[in-house]
Amino acid sequence: MALVGAAFATVTASLPAAAVADAGDRGHHPSDRGLSAVIRYTEYGIPHIVAKDYANLGFGTGWAQAADQVCVLADGFVTVAGERSRWFGADGAPDGSLSSATRNLSSDLFFRGVRDAGTVEALLATPAPAGPSRPSRELMRGWAAGYNAWLRKNRVTDPACAGAAWVRPVTELDVARRGWAVSVLGGQGRGADGITAARPPAAPGAPAAGGPSAARAAAVPETPDPDRTAEAARALFAAENATMGSNAVAFQGSATANGRGLLLGNPHYPWQGGRRFWQSQQTIPGELNVSGASLLGTVPVSIGFNDKVAWSHTVATGVPLSLHQLTLDPADPTAYLVDGRPERMTPRTVTVAVKDGAPVTRTQWWTRYGPVVSGLGPQLPLPWTATTAFALNDPNAANLRASDTALGFARSRSTQGLVDTLRRTQGLPWVNTIAADSSGHTLFTQAQLLPRITDELAQRCSTPLGRATYPASGVAVLDGARGDCALGSDPDAVQPGVFGPARMPVLRDAPYVENSNDSAWLANAERPVTGYERIFGTVGTPRSLRTRGAVEDVAAMAERGRLTVADLQRQQFADRAPAGDLAAADTARACAAALAADSDGPEVCRVLGAWDRTMDAGSRGALLFDRFWRRFTATTPQAEQWKVPFSAADPVRTPNTVNTDAPGFAKALKDAVAELRAAGIALDAPLGQHQFVVRNGVRVPVGGGTEALGVWNKTEPVWNPAGGGYTEVAHGTSHVQAVGWDGGRCPVARTLLTYSQSSNPLSPHYSDQTALYSGERWVTSRFCEKDILRSPELRIVVVRG
Repeated sequence: MALVGAAFATVTASLPAAAVADAGDRGHHPSDRGLSAVIRYTEYGIPHIVAKDYANLGFGTGWAQAADQVCVLADGFVTVAGERSRWFGADGAPDGSLSSATRNLSSDLFFRGVRDAGTVEALLATPAPAGPSRPSRELMRGWAAGYNAWLRKNRVTDPACAGAAWVRPVTELDVARRGWAVSVLGGQGRGADGITAARPPAAPGAPAAGGPSAARAAAVPETPDPDRTAEAARALFAAENATMGSNAVAFQGSATANGRGLLLGNPHYPWQGGRRFWQSQQTIPGELNVSGASLLGTVPVSIGFNDKVAWSHTVATGVPLSLHQLTLDPADPTAYLVDGRPERMTPRTVTVAVKDGAPVTRTQWWTRYGPVVSGLGPQLPLPWTATTAFALNDPNAANLRASDTALGFARSRSTQGLVDTLRRTQGLPWVNTIAADSSGHTLFTQAQLLPRITDELAQRCSTPLGRATYPASGVAVLDGARGDCALGSDPDAVQPGVFGPARMPVLRDAPYVENSNDSAWLANAERPVTGYERIFGTVGTPRSLRTRGAVEDVAAMAERGRLTVADLQRQQFADRAPAGDLAAADTARACAAALAADSDGPEVCRVLGAWDRTMDAGSRGALLFDRFWRRFTATTPQAEQWKVPFSAADPVRTPNTVNTDAPGFAKALKDAVAELRAAGIALDAPLGQHQFVVRNGVRVPVGGGTEALGVWNKTEPVWNPAGGGYTEVAHGTSHVQAVGWDGGRCPVARTLLTYSQSSNPLSPHYSDQTALYSGERWVTSRFCEKDILRSPELRIVVVRG
């Protein structure tokens, strides 16, 4: 304790008493002069960062993130600089963490356009509450200085970027751009390819701007088919197709052993790349003390807990964009009509440097609604013809407030404090919030920033295409030629054109609140949430198997009562497969007929019948059912998968009774058996023998199961039969926290970062928590000083500029 006290006293004595100058006064170039922090590392490389103020806290956080993740971070800064083509080639693929661009060139054109337009600079200059607060800016300034100081004082050892010229110092503007990119992931970031590929149609006989590919696109003057586009939009925004998701549940004091709240957060995020979480505790004595996880390159804790309240986020069903169908001026396809009067589009010409090639120059086209977009992925084309184009509206392009939301959460003392923060900052772009506090309160809210598309507006202003897409997916396509179709404003909204907090779904103080990426409707099955607009999500529609299984589990837990943190831990690793409970017995019974001509049919049926219906690493028969079920659900229309259809009066238990008479049933079973045999995998092999990751040459078994099976502990693995089965995890369970309180000063918390703290294979913290995850073990959180100082692996580092 004397050592820590002396270190902290030395640091704080060296810090100026006055607040650090505003970052804008330094031209966005961070100085680390006078900045410092104390970092206490405990087991598994988790840093507990103590600093005097926000700039110094950012400094310590930037230093510690760089120490663990410098190559991943540097790669992301190349992305937001629009320089991937310069360093890695135009045709390479980004890691997908900061946009949906499929090639480096389109990523660069998008982000270079953002830079050239000064988009983020304008947001930084916007006064709070519409813009970021001073503490948020100080965090960003400090983070950049800390990252740069680490680079200056340390040698990069990670083979992924050791000696690479693209690992360079950054500015607070780079940090802000990265935060902005995270905010627009569901809007402009989703449309990056379409924004950068949009070209006006060529005049008759003239070559299309942009070369042959643009000419081919211009030669397709089709109007999108409403039904096909509606299905493509539904699939695009469907939870089962997402690379991010989550579960979270909060229990009220009435359901717990001591009358205090409980929270289990289980986000599902990518296991590789720049959308990973990173653990820390951040402390400014007397001001802030929070533990949890941040997305790489962002500064504050985004999901976590303090001594009074805990929260997690789940990816929400709200659609954070809208489309506006433009009626073009017959004389000029780069002008559009609003109330009969033409408005010219604004061209933004962007040039990108390319490795071993000439620079590439393209023009993007912007309207009052946002950029013209030629599609949202290859399945959802939005062709620019001589008469029509489509513009994408993304309100989160004006949202640089997520850090203020996170800071407000960190300083909150109750679920009410979270509600107050959300009303004040309105900074969450695409997530729900689930929370519990030490007084026994619970909270679910879908307080995300969404375009103000009311059902009335959609009914009045949708184009024929929008009349198909909006009910099916929540994607509005409004008539951009009508001024009376503007989005309008709510009086409590922090920016124009978005919903205010009073319009957002919320449920407070229910015995449990739970979300698994379906809409707000069944946050509690006994207290359905209704009355919200379609853009937020659906009411009275089928739930995913993961939602159904989760609601069954947590409702039973709440009914049983007297819950503790240990119950949350058991739920996380129960690995129950709801699809197995619904279909395994019937599948085993129908197996004999389906495999009548197969000599090994009896063995297949025996394995399916004996399966324990879990996706635990030791479960036998799990892999066989998994491979069958994936094939069956992928090839059989949803309406034909079950004999008992969905009923809104019984949404948790329907649909049910697998349709073993469906044409695809027998084929899926035969193909799954043949597939395992061809790979040399025994039908009753334990799952963990063939679902694993390899870290530094060591095979680490992994439990959990796919979205289609409905497993809480979600694992979306990569199938490689030649390599032994599932040999890597693409995305799934990431930073888990089980939190409660016992009346003392310290929260009772268990955490787990499944892919571990560092991406450097030479780090001792490259796979240590992955081994814990494999063994279904947890980290006991060290939140209070006495617990930090008792760590047998305590290591104190004083970092300075």
